[in-house]
Amino acid sequence: VRDQLSATFVLFGTTKKEEGREKIRRININMEQSKLVLESSPQTFLKLTHQPNEILRNPTFNKGTAFSTSERDSLKLRGLLPAQVQTLDAQVNSSLYHLRSFTTPIQKYLYLASLRQRNETLFFRLLMENLEETMPIVYTPTVGEVCQLFDKNWRVAEGMYFTKEDRGRFRSILDNWIHPKVDIIVVTDGSRILGLGDLGANGMGIPIGKLSLYVAAAGFHPARTLPITLDFGTNNKNYLSDPHYMGMKHTRLADDEYNPLVDEFLAAVTDKWPNVLVQFEDFSNEHAFGLLSRHRHNFFCFNDDIQGTGAVITAGIINAVRISNSTLADQKMLFFGAGSAGVGVADAIVDAMVAESNGKISKEEGRKRFWFIDSKGLVTSDRGDKLDAHKIPYARTDNQSKQCKNIEECIDFIQPTALIGLAGVSGGEFTPQIVAKISSYNKRPIIFALSNPTNKSECTAEVAYKNSNGAAIFASGSPFEEVELNGKRYVPSQGNNMYVFPGIGFGAVVGECNRVTDGMLLATARSLADSVTKEELEQGRLYPSLKRIREVSAGIAVAVIEQGVKDGVSKMGNKSREELQKKVIFNSPVCLKLAGQ
Repeated sequence: VRDQLSATFVLFGTTKKEEGREKIRRININMEQSKLVLESSPQTFLKLTHQPNEILRNPTFNKGTAFSTSERDSLKLRGLLPAQVQTLDAQVNSSLYHLRSFTTPIQKYLYLASLRQRNETLFFRLLMENLEETMPIVYTPTVGEVCQLFDKNWRVAEGMYFTKEDRGRFRSILDNWIHPKVDIIVVTDGSRILGLGDLGANGMGIPIGKLSLYVAAAGFHPARTLPITLDFGTNNKNYLSDPHYMGMKHTRLADDEYNPLVDEFLAAVTDKWPNVLVQFEDFSNEHAFGLLSRHRHNFFCFNDDIQGTGAVITAGIINAVRISNSTLADQKMLFFGAGSAGVGVADAIVDAMVAESNGKISKEEGRKRFWFIDSKGLVTSDRGDKLDAHKIPYARTDNQSKQCKNIEECIDFIQPTALIGLAGVSGGEFTPQIVAKISSYNKRPIIFALSNPTNKSECTAEVAYKNSNGAAIFASGSPFEEVELNGKRYVPSQGNNMYVFPGIGFGAVVGECNRVTDGMLLATARSLADSVTKEELEQGRLYPSLKRIREVSAGIAVAVIEQGVKDGVSKMGNKSREELQKKVIFNSPVCLKLAGQ
């Protein structure tokens, strides 16, 4: 913890390390239900539980073979552990050796999950030091397969589940959660997991994985995070007939039942933890926009699929425009996919476009630079079908009665500068011919293939670079290897929400905000875009290296707090940037266990 704090102080240009160490000494973790107060060592735990073995089964306090000889004596652990006393570094090296011995991503995930369930300090230390290697295992793309097999690989109870049978009891059920304080909740109803569709209760893998990244990338304390699944049924026929499926075996609830239950859930968590931030995750288009618009002004919440995706892709577009020496207002953007993520991204880019123009462009004028393709073709006002509400602002009225049915027709009709894929359909829709066609209209075509997991991606980095002769400015939702072409190395960018949601959440919570505003999301996009170095831009990178994720998240958190103060939703009051940086720094190290490690 001291090392992390010192490094963060150096990052922000201050040397008040002793002040930080004193802060750490004064931090207590209050756990009322277990009557536990951790001060400087686990001895208090033993005094209150009177069970020496229990500390080895508690992931928050367990150090495993890192317990020193004196600790083993004082905590009555002598004889319960192998004789060798290991340092945390040695434990990390040993765990990495075991992790790398597995051959498939799902095997590696299960190993890391078991590590998290027994020793959180070791798990998060390993993640933080090897994020580029472990992030694709803990979250996308592996988490998709994890969710599909969640009931088959279930080992230990994690998080909370709510069903229609709990109606009227949500608030009392929350009292069953072991930790008394929660700062952030990630909640899903499992209805649209990545590009895999309705996975029901198996979608719990998403909140669990996402909260691991909130901890590793920003600094939330793991004991103050809570994954939740609203198990309101599933329309997945395979699960309804599967004897191993552990969720509710009925079809999804109609809106007249569904919406009141979500209302009860939000009221319950806010009553239990008045300052908790709720992040909606992987809700179907049917409910995602409606829930966000209905609740964002009444509860402390945001939707990462809509708002987080919007911020991270806006940052990538800002840097793509920089590389191509143009402006946002010069772009004509064709979106393949008109769901919550696609429209959320467009809304965010429109906000950035309006801000960049200093008021010369209105939102309505900004939307005219966007075209959408859904399952029926180009989204137009005269297509003859009833459009979903979120598509209407982007429905074209200038198509001259032409109804383009596929991507190729749309490219020829629109001649876009950017092609953005967020459909999550079958993958491979941006064929070599499509890439070549958009490249014929642009010196530096912007091609973002953002659908997850990897097999849903609209194209690979290799397809984008080779069929544009290296001219494409490319980003994807899942990671791809570097590409060698004509003696030049191309480094593809991954537009992963991990760049933004940890900083958004941490800044909003540390900044004592009560809402997440559009201004805070635009500030996030700008902070992320500005975090990319000149050298990274010259390599074609649109996003910074994940090795700097703590630095990036800290910068975003400060930007979020500053904007929250401007928007009147933060209790921080007017503070200097240096004061806000210190606030972020002092809270960030709490993510690590304060049990002598």
